[in-house]
Amino acid sequence: MGKEKNDSPQGSTKPRCLPRLFERPLADFIAYCRIECGFARATLDAYGADLHELGAWMVQQEKTGWAELELGLIVEHMRYLEERGLAVSSIARHVATIRVFGRFLEAREHLEKNPAHLIMQPRAWQTLPTTLGVQQMQQLLAAPKPGQSMYLRDVALLELLYAGGLRASELAGLDCGRVHFDLGVVRVLGKGSRERIVPIGRPALDATRAYLHDHRPKLLREDRPTDRLLLSRTGAPMNRVVVWQVVRRHARRAGLVDVHPHTLRHSFATHLLIGGADLRVVQELLGHANIGTTQIYTHVDKRHLKNVIQDCHPRP
Repeated sequence: MGKEKNDSPQGSTKPRCLPRLFERPLADFIAYCRIECGFARATLDAYGADLHELGAWMVQQEKTGWAELELGLIVEHMRYLEERGLAVSSIARHVATIRVFGRFLEAREHLEKNPAHLIMQPRAWQTLPTTLGVQQMQQLLAAPKPGQSMYLRDVALLELLYAGGLRASELAGLDCGRVHFDLGVVRVLGKGSRERIVPIGRPALDATRAYLHDHRPKLLREDRPTDRLLLSRTGAPMNRVVVWQVVRRHARRAGLVDVHPHTLRHSFATHLLIGGADLRVVQELLGHANIGTTQIYTHVDKRHLKNVIQDCHPRP
């Protein structure tokens, strides 16, 4: 097998520095979101990228600082993003970011009034998540073959993603001590450093135990000690990009296309609901703060919905 690379599934380029009147308030805003609000790293990165792009665009429009941010300029920037071909969902995220940043600029008196509060977020079509059928899921879980150098690790990785509906970042950040074999659960740190307890089934527990006993000690290096559960072939803790690459590689071997770690999370939720799980339970297992986020999975198998009507309605 080839060497695991650290190339991101979403390519990015390092942004150029902005003029001081743009850079300093932006840095203060990111620090405020990190220290005062406790936002997750992914949120901070998204805010920084969106606002850096806005600032760079304003420089191109010959603006000298955030004090010149006004409603018409924001509208023109949204049109620019649309002309670039950004999805409605991405533009909606930019709008949300600018609205929050505008409130910050107003509070810190960089602006007299936040012009972004008048901007309505565009409504995005709700795209249904890609899921695998139960048979396809079995094909993926069976894709790692005994004799492959990272067989035990990859089996544990796939089983844990599907058994617990974990995000790639959550799995990459999972420490050995957070897997409780006696209780059959893992303690997961999700978005915003919120912890949740997720039960996992016997196949995932067995695969993880085998990896811990027979494979992880061979990967672990004395000069690079770590408590992280999943390690790369170099002994370094895996990051979410490498998790993504492992899933993609085995999906291709299983003859499946467009499969990534979140596909397993979507499949986990969908299969639970098809099996009759309560939506609130699925919300808790996924770590969604709002049940509205979980409701997207109610699109599942129309046969299941028909069976619910037949079983529960007084006049089916």
